[in-house]
Amino acid sequence: MSFYNTIKQYENFDFSGYCASVTPQQVETILDKDKLSNLDYLSLLSETATAYLEPMAQKAHALTKKNFGNVMFVFTPLYISDHCDNGCPYCSFARQHRIARNHLSFEKIRQEAEAIAATGMRHILVLTGESRPVASPEYIREAVSIISDSFSSVSIEVYPMSQEEYSALVAFGTDGLTLYQEAYNEAKYHELHRGGPKDNYQFRLDAPDRAAMAGVRSVTVGALMGLFEPRSEAFFAGLHARYIQKNHPSVETSVAFPRLRPMVRDFEPYCKVSDTLYVQMLLAARLFLPRCGITVSTRESKRFRDAIAPLGVTKMSAGVSTAVGGHAPNSISTAQFDIADTRSLDEMKADLAKLGFQPVLQDWNSDFLALREK
Repeated sequence: MSFYNTIKQYENFDFSGYCASVTPQQVETILDKDKLSNLDYLSLLSETATAYLEPMAQKAHALTKKNFGNVMFVFTPLYISDHCDNGCPYCSFARQHRIARNHLSFEKIRQEAEAIAATGMRHILVLTGESRPVASPEYIREAVSIISDSFSSVSIEVYPMSQEEYSALVAFGTDGLTLYQEAYNEAKYHELHRGGPKDNYQFRLDAPDRAAMAGVRSVTVGALMGLFEPRSEAFFAGLHARYIQKNHPSVETSVAFPRLRPMVRDFEPYCKVSDTLYVQMLLAARLFLPRCGITVSTRESKRFRDAIAPLGVTKMSAGVSTAVGGHAPNSISTAQFDIADTRSLDEMKADLAKLGFQPVLQDWNSDFLALREK
């Protein structure tokens, strides 16, 4: 079984036509439900549902508080290599760009990890460009082993791997995976990734499944918003998260809707995703997935993240650099994209506290369960 089978069920589905047909009465009926169907979720992503953002927000807030309390999990990314064999036109790390490349030694990785840990952060996301010959599975395993000395939770965001490779990473200390499909629309996916190792749609799509079977205990999926029609992309991202929840009930599942940000070269997106539509996607996801984590990164501004935090968000990044070695002075690396929220960890913690949240810097399971038991 594969999530690909679910996607194929909607191969000839008229998303625009369906969304245009949704009535206010349908939306009101859906808002009274405790459990939503796939098409209920799509209805909440429709233009008609935009007029119901306030009641959606109220329900989303209540569901989030019920299932997660006032907790906001905080993490930071650590980029250890930016070499890439793909030509993705929307990414600064793509092979065609003449940028200053960097690949951290194990000693440098240790220094970066210790510098981040000194801030109090205990949940880290390790990232590389997608170049297996440079950032090999063995290199990533050793990096995770080193980083695990300083962090209670180590997640990875790297190229998709086999189940055996994920199992080896788990043995070395990996406990989480973030992997965005980029575009769930298969034709658009191939158009964007033609000619590189990333041009294997189903292998990437099934990677979260393989990781879960290998013992990774938290998985984050999503789509990069702006690469294709956002309502259908948000729909499939939500269905993907529900698929992981259903087939791997012991895995903590999260979903994210990152929006395109400026990079080293201009890229014309398929469309721009407005703040209103972003909020609608977040709210619809919370109502469809009451117990699913929702991650919002520093791609979004401080003001916007503070505004949407009470609407269903459970995880945020802080103290972020998207450049390899960016946590140390004198880095010459190119950032993968420009961040919009530059707050330090201390600033983020203070602002979250003002909003009524308890910032949690440790790993998901131990802290979350302890808080739920109180």
